[in-house]
Amino acid sequence: MTRRGIAVAVLSLAAVALHAQQNDRARLLDEQIGRIFDAREYDAPRFGPARWMADGAAYTVVERDGAAGADIVRYDASTGERTILVPRSRLVPPGGATPLDVDDYAWSRDGRGLLVFTNTKKVWRRNTRGDYWVLDVAGGTLRRLGAAAPESSLMFAKFSPDGSRVAYVRANNLYVERLDDGRVAALTSDGSETTINGTSDWVYEEELDVRDGFRWSPDGSRIAFWQFDTTGVGLFSLVNDTDALYPIVTKIPYPKAGTTNSAVRIGVADAAGHEHARWMKTAGDPRDGYLARMEWIDEGTLAIQQLNRLQNRDDLLLADARTGDVRRVFRDESNAWVDVQDDVRFIDNGRAFLWLSERDGWRHVYRQRRDGGEPALVTRFDADVVEIAGIDEAGGSLYVIASPERASERYLYRAKLDGSAAPERVTPPRSRFDEPPAMDVVALPSHTTLRSLTDASALAAKTRALVTPPVEFFTIDIGGGVSLDGWMLKPKTFDAARKYPVIVYVYGEPAGQTVVDRWSSTNLFLRALADAGYVVVSVDNRGTPAPKGAAWRKVVYGAVGELSSKEQAAASRALAARYAFIDGDRVGVWGWSGGGSNTLNMMFRYPETFRVGVAVAPVPDQRLYDTIYQERYMGLPQDNVDGYRRGSPINFAEGLAGRLLVVHGSGDDNVHYQGTERLVNRLVELRKPFDLMVYPNRTHAIAEGRGTTPHVYRLIARYFLEHLPPQP
Repeated sequence: MTRRGIAVAVLSLAAVALHAQQNDRARLLDEQIGRIFDAREYDAPRFGPARWMADGAAYTVVERDGAAGADIVRYDASTGERTILVPRSRLVPPGGATPLDVDDYAWSRDGRGLLVFTNTKKVWRRNTRGDYWVLDVAGGTLRRLGAAAPESSLMFAKFSPDGSRVAYVRANNLYVERLDDGRVAALTSDGSETTINGTSDWVYEEELDVRDGFRWSPDGSRIAFWQFDTTGVGLFSLVNDTDALYPIVTKIPYPKAGTTNSAVRIGVADAAGHEHARWMKTAGDPRDGYLARMEWIDEGTLAIQQLNRLQNRDDLLLADARTGDVRRVFRDESNAWVDVQDDVRFIDNGRAFLWLSERDGWRHVYRQRRDGGEPALVTRFDADVVEIAGIDEAGGSLYVIASPERASERYLYRAKLDGSAAPERVTPPRSRFDEPPAMDVVALPSHTTLRSLTDASALAAKTRALVTPPVEFFTIDIGGGVSLDGWMLKPKTFDAARKYPVIVYVYGEPAGQTVVDRWSSTNLFLRALADAGYVVVSVDNRGTPAPKGAAWRKVVYGAVGELSSKEQAAASRALAARYAFIDGDRVGVWGWSGGGSNTLNMMFRYPETFRVGVAVAPVPDQRLYDTIYQERYMGLPQDNVDGYRRGSPINFAEGLAGRLLVVHGSGDDNVHYQGTERLVNRLVELRKPFDLMVYPNRTHAIAEGRGTTPHVYRLIARYFLEHLPPQP
């Protein structure tokens, strides 16, 4: 054999060995994805649904053992003493053979009534429609509410304060049913496809988290509720091509950026149904602002949060339920946007309240008198409060979640309600990224564990080999005085003398962080990618909601998409310069939703940095997304024409030079497939090669249908293995 023949033979053998190695990697990765998303081997143990009892000394939980139905069990919080309060045998409907499947439940305030939610159906993202049954705990009577109503047609049922009645929504109307004789009073009668009482329209549910749209007054005499008039809101058509002989078209009132919103108002109805609702006299065009929150303070007063259309001003209004008159008691504002307050706590017998504001550059808790005056700072430290966790008013303490040292972590802090001292940390140090979560009952302020509610030890043992080597958190300087937080995952067989291709996992928008010290199934998938021969990294650019000060978060205003992709590219270049084992010429990126949008922007704007990308459910054109989210961070499209253009990746598609896969569900009611279709047209026009995967009728989660979730993740993995293969 000639030398040339020997060389060819050696090369052929090497090619065969390389092909076998790649096949092994693909097989192992495929098997691990199956264990994560198909077999669910690494799901954390679940607990609940749980409810604290009225005295706070005990809680109840739903317990299942594989048999039909479930028991409602009481546990003493301190001792763990277990008592079955409601055995499943008492939850068998009259004439039935099997107990109810308990999806959720609630106790009446006196503990004599149990409300069971079952037979649930999805309304957009959550199962909020179903059947409700009431059990008389003492008498044993079990009966279905709305007996004359169709199955699975009731929403948000709630006991009255005295437990004698239950209010619920059906077919966009609000009803109250007496439990002693079953009589039903209709509080509204104008509910229709365009008039919604007691629940919300699409955009309020998605962006303001308003679903349960009514509240009992403290004395049970009245019910306050939202009403939406969707007339004039643009209709978006979802087309289902697969479930019938002819396509099924569903039309959704969906306001795209800059278009007409629903007209929204808040009414107060007599709970007996004897009087027409009285409408609260909130100022301004009901289509040009948002009534974002509403709660009772006392028997005659409602607290309402009213945002302007730009969402840079949040007014706290107090409304007289009898007259409808309102007055403003507090205004929070920003030159960018303000966050809706999810937890306004009234204290001092209603004479004051707590409010989270960024007025001094940090997200701090302030104490504000109801009758006016300047707000008083409660959380005296140079750090952000992530959320209010609880109040011990008798003890003069406020509990908040914060992380002054590392934006990726979350700890419980205790502050003085009078603001007289800096908050002190209560939670002991604990990493979560590599550790399955567990739930405990703890005593405060000592944070002493009284008992464990879930045991994650078996899962921790099973995953111990998976989380080796451990995640590495880092900070990277990208120039201009800006440093970004990130994390890195390396293969088990990591060799610092080798060069590794990189996969960047990105989100990068104001709605979420990826660099958080928290366990997740997505992180397990990313670890599986790393073990296939990649270095996997994630970085939070400025504009993400990290607890690093208002300036950090608000710098992105009007420039979503542009700033994030610029800083992500700078971070990737800086990492390649810092670490010799990173191959800066072989970098891929993927993300979902806003992360999909950033993937497109990174691939189109920085093709010299990012060579392979997978964009899942992206927004290629920001003008196509909804009013509340897009206008909050970008302003109105007619006022920020250039910002919308520069933030939308479709306008930079000519820059595509690498391999791109776009993935979308055709039934996505949130980020519409319409945007991906427009992107496809643009890429075709530009003669750019790309790949596309459409999942028929799947929503934004792309999770519906047997086998869908593992299929998505196998698709992502296969694309990187084929187009960004690890070194042999």
